[in-house]
Amino acid sequence: MAGADATWEDMAANSALLRAVGCWREDPNVWLDGSFERLPETVRVNPLRPDRVWVEGWLEQVGAKEIEWFNGPGSAWEFPFHRGKAEGEVRRILTALHETGRVTRQEAVSMIPVLAMGIESGNLVLDMCASPGSKTTQISEHLSDRGMVVANEVVSSRVNTLVSNVQRHGSRSSVVVNHDGRHIPRMPDDGFERVLVDAPCSGSGTTRKNPEIWDKWSPSVGRSLQRLQIDLLGRALSVVRPGGRVVYSTCSLDPIENEAVVAEVLRNSSGFSLLDSSKFLEGVPGEGGMTSWPVLKEDGTISEGEESEGSMAPPKEDWISESLTNCMRVWNDRIGGGGFFIAIFEKSPEMEYSWGEPKFRQSPSDTKEDLPSSPQPIGEGVSKSVKEAWGNVPPNLWSRGKKILWSTPEVTDVWSSDRRIRGGRTVVPGGRWRPLKVIHIGLETARVRKGQVDRIVAKAAGALVNEISSGFTEIGQGAIDSVLLGQEPVPSTIEGLEGLQGGHVLTCGDLCIPIWIGGRVSLMLSDSEKTIIHAQRGFVDQLEEE
Repeated sequence: MAGADATWEDMAANSALLRAVGCWREDPNVWLDGSFERLPETVRVNPLRPDRVWVEGWLEQVGAKEIEWFNGPGSAWEFPFHRGKAEGEVRRILTALHETGRVTRQEAVSMIPVLAMGIESGNLVLDMCASPGSKTTQISEHLSDRGMVVANEVVSSRVNTLVSNVQRHGSRSSVVVNHDGRHIPRMPDDGFERVLVDAPCSGSGTTRKNPEIWDKWSPSVGRSLQRLQIDLLGRALSVVRPGGRVVYSTCSLDPIENEAVVAEVLRNSSGFSLLDSSKFLEGVPGEGGMTSWPVLKEDGTISEGEESEGSMAPPKEDWISESLTNCMRVWNDRIGGGGFFIAIFEKSPEMEYSWGEPKFRQSPSDTKEDLPSSPQPIGEGVSKSVKEAWGNVPPNLWSRGKKILWSTPEVTDVWSSDRRIRGGRTVVPGGRWRPLKVIHIGLETARVRKGQVDRIVAKAAGALVNEISSGFTEIGQGAIDSVLLGQEPVPSTIEGLEGLQGGHVLTCGDLCIPIWIGGRVSLMLSDSEKTIIHAQRGFVDQLEEE
């Protein structure tokens, strides 16, 4: 290699990380050979979109290969070029597919933790460290627009990224909250069926994505994060319901952040077992967890004669050592991507959680209201406007500002239910989000202007027309093509649009597009959405030139 790449190669060969890997496995140079080249572009196809088959056909056409070990809903694909290196028409279509939520760009190895969770449609799931949101959207695909995934992010500046990603994806099951995961409220009261702790870590497995790791990594980085990781995992175990599952994952190779964390939490918890990860991740080229590891100096070499103490030490208990082999280590060279660690905890069904009798019951009048910015069920005025515009009011609609959001029955049930605070001593009446700090829920479905439904949002149109009785018109292919091509016909030239004004939806087969009817019929689609629909219908696309 030459230039900057040669600098990174030299840095890797002389790094503390390479020396540390030599303490964790016998063939560090084999690992190095598989840990330097930039990652290939990989995507996950959204199975909730009705045009999934077209998307997969396009991926195959441009040379992408399906990832064989991916066994979730939808599919995952690897391109024959590096991340961010698509060119020309492939780049344009790929960007539009991601921006419209039909695919999610995601590192392949990062898809593994959600596969280990065993999520079923309708489950209540917590993604404790959710931003930027790739795993949250993957969870939503498993839920299939039922259930609920509470996507938590502690850093306020990253919450907006999380909201943008769940909105881009277009599912209804997400609830975005802003809490320190170590203290996230237990809500619902009986806990979550699945919890993901994709913990903050040193990122030592990400050298193919973040080459600066070669220069920045040292053993002290993992040691400085371990207490946070232990506390996050401990809280996850306390909010999962009996029979539920917690998946702990990192993109680190350091046992201090992985097996040592798992061992410490097992040591201080009861009623939990580690499931054999390989049985839930068939085909993933991983190996069992480590049961011993040395103390490392800052240069990545072994500190001779020094033994780890406390939570940093390998377990002395045989039962914990045996359990650690059920974890999974995914090494960069063996999967052809990034490095990862996964552990699957299961809570015994016999571990029933009992709050006991509460000491206090707050009345609704004594309970703090949610923040004004929190989503709330649509009010009477908006509900009346919805019925006038759409013929009926679909269930599970919410308002936030000038937006109508569409969620799931399970989200509504959680909002409606009473909940405990202060260690279970106080019951807070339902009909509110507190103590959760909720930022966003569900799918943005329509906009409200001056108290009236203004227009339906494109991403919701296809599903919404199956739930309403008016507000949309079926037209022929020639008419809808004229609108898609930007010809802006006069409403009277399209059968069924005479006398209509404002927001409306046109349908033609499986295609649903929002329009605005004024003096002309105007298309209300983003350029990315137009790009994909034009490609699907074989139009010669003018958008790139525009």
